Amino acid sequence: MRTLERRNLGSGGLTACAIGLGCMSLSGVYGTADDAASEKTIHHAIDMGVDHLDSSDMYGWGHNEELIGRAIVGRRDKVMLATKFGQTQRPGQANGVDGRPEHVIAACEASLKRLNVDVIDLYYQHRVDPGVPVEETVGAMKKLVEQGKVRFLGMSEAAPDRIRRAHAVHPIAAVQTEFSLLYRADAEATRAVTLALGIAFVAYAPLGRGFLTGAIQTFGDIDGRRAAHPRFQEHNFAQNRALVAKVEGFAKAKGCTPAQLTLAWLLAQGPDVVAIPGTRYAARLDENLGALAVSLTPAEVAEISAAVPTGAAAGTRYPAGGMGGVFI
Repeated sequence: MRTLERRNLGSGGLTACAIGLGCMSLSGVYGTADDAASEKTIHHAIDMGVDHLDSSDMYGWGHNEELIGRAIVGRRDKVMLATKFGQTQRPGQANGVDGRPEHVIAACEASLKRLNVDVIDLYYQHRVDPGVPVEETVGAMKKLVEQGKVRFLGMSEAAPDRIRRAHAVHPIAAVQTEFSLLYRADAEATRAVTLALGIAFVAYAPLGRGFLTGAIQTFGDIDGRRAAHPRFQEHNFAQNRALVAKVEGFAKAKGCTPAQLTLAWLLAQGPDVVAIPGTRYAARLDENLGALAVSLTPAEVAEISAAVPTGAAAGTRYPAGGMGGVFI
């Protein structure tokens, strides 16, 4: 097993590799996934030194956690296991949210069973429930820590004030929000608070949902779930594709791939940042880890940031319905 760069997640002693594995796509979100192949991808990640696996009870509505549970049998001590709760299934409608203390406890018990583990290393509230005070939700999460069922707590897509309130109830180790060259306004506002509180920032969708890999060259390359995201829709595509072309130019000059350049830029934002790009493929995972060998000077980081400035991307991070549930 390789030794990869490690970073602190908060100040309580939790650490993880700088580039982890977001596991959502292993449950068919971006195309059909094969469980046997997905388990092999997880095994390969662990063999490569990746210890940070990020899941959620809503990824395949339990499927993702069950898959990971099978894949880590005999390897639990090599994994920093993160999962999330808070979204609820409403067939025919948008997902609901539930931050009630009783749901927190029940959701954790269900995740432990699916993952086939005794303790979850990092447990996030996946989406904020505006109808429940965050103090009540985190109060229930705190009880899980006291009971030994969870080691550390996290928040996902919570706005700065809510993060402060949560942290006052129990130390928050990590906050998870979308963060990439294309979408970083919310992340930058969040980091202004997390840095001050000693909280790590976990960047999901760090490759812009695949846009920043350079694999999506034309509007015709868009399929599946990506088609629902505003960034990929025809009236936004050309503007965003032009931004990606700039990234491709920097990558060519640096002798790396666009994905590696993008991840290296992200990690250069500060030692508090870790990334969890998702993939179903071992080769893509290896490419992503190659970003750890890409060194950017402060001047290069600034040049890349200026070429793709904050707010330059066309289209919101999620469709209109989804935007109502993030950064709140």
